[in-house]
Amino acid sequence: MKKIQAIRGMNDLLPAETALWQHLESVIKQTLAGFGYSEIRFPIMEQTDLFKRSIGEVTDIVEKEMYTFEDRNGESLTLRPEGTASCVRACEEHGLLYNQTQRLWYMGPMFRYERPQKGRYRQFHQVGIETYGLQGPDIDAELLLLSYNLFQTLGLEHCVELQVNSLGSDEARARYRTALVDYLSERKDQLDEDSKRRLDSNPLRILDSKNEATQALLDAGPSLEDYLDEESEQHFTQLTQLLDAAGVPYQINRRLVRGLDYYSRTAFEWVTDKLGAQSAVCAGGRYDNLVAQLGGRATPAVGFAIGLERLILLLQSEGHVPESLSRPVDVYLAAVGDVQAEALKLAASIRRALPGLRLSMHCGGGSFKSQLKKADKSGAAIALILGENEAAAGEVGVKYLREDKPQETCKQSALTQLLGEF
Repeated sequence: MKKIQAIRGMNDLLPAETALWQHLESVIKQTLAGFGYSEIRFPIMEQTDLFKRSIGEVTDIVEKEMYTFEDRNGESLTLRPEGTASCVRACEEHGLLYNQTQRLWYMGPMFRYERPQKGRYRQFHQVGIETYGLQGPDIDAELLLLSYNLFQTLGLEHCVELQVNSLGSDEARARYRTALVDYLSERKDQLDEDSKRRLDSNPLRILDSKNEATQALLDAGPSLEDYLDEESEQHFTQLTQLLDAAGVPYQINRRLVRGLDYYSRTAFEWVTDKLGAQSAVCAGGRYDNLVAQLGGRATPAVGFAIGLERLILLLQSEGHVPESLSRPVDVYLAAVGDVQAEALKLAASIRRALPGLRLSMHCGGGSFKSQLKKADKSGAAIALILGENEAAAGEVGVKYLREDKPQETCKQSALTQLLGEF
């Protein structure tokens, strides 16, 4: 019988990997709590129209990448390809937006059908940060400072660069789009194939082209900066001043656009040159019109998403994986002889007294020698040895597995103090 394997691009995370994921998730949660952000959770599946109306029907995501199907009632459903639209839907549905401000975050899997490659999968994981009801550049600056603090905590601030741009208002962008299409249409034969396709469907994405000839063509063409409305220019100037004051380094990239239709004004990406072609590890911007676009009252909004797979790769490539994550166990309790009941009782008392200690108790019997082999293989720093004599005397043997120290005997009543110093 043929073995069933995981779907291509949807990967298992094995025990050797999950410790690093848990560490990263913990750092992210602590950073967000420090900025006063609250978690929101919503389903991984939504009505397809939610993404068509928010992302845009002529984007690559909607046209090519969404996992969409009809349920038994004939309703079109889609696995979420991104989180912002779902967050807006949930907040509007539950009355969290009108005349209110919100600072929210979420974490979980997203789904896009694309060619799997390193750091880019069909099921991938993001943490998203979304804010509502705040229209000034100060909240944009706070989000960028938050992301910078996160990279600093992870030791990655020297591996990433912040790029910022202003996309202007919808009206300003529409004027620029017209000028860009007119300019490129006259030179269509000089464009790469991907840019030719985007010229009709999503011309601003041509600014993202990695083709050198296309970029040279853009150098001589109209610039988005020249079409910005005065209000957007002022917003962007104030944002850069706030970043300067906060000590957040950045580069202005006038070619930076976002791949989703709902962005306006501020757009930004944290990029790295450590991961090959997959350079963006965090990206976002303003989407002041999205709430109204989805049927709610006009609400200013700004947010970003971080790809967790890419952050994991960056931590590994830079050697910023805490050494403690290499071992899932701190202490291994070996129970030799007819002492299982005493061992369970001792393990329970240690866990109550030291809830942060990772203690694994041996199960399944076996000789003293075989149990010590398993203790060493577990990665534990200390093996506690409880035999029949030790149990009768209220003692336990302490063997140091990673240090050149002699084995000792310790009273069980003093064990909490000894392990607490570990």
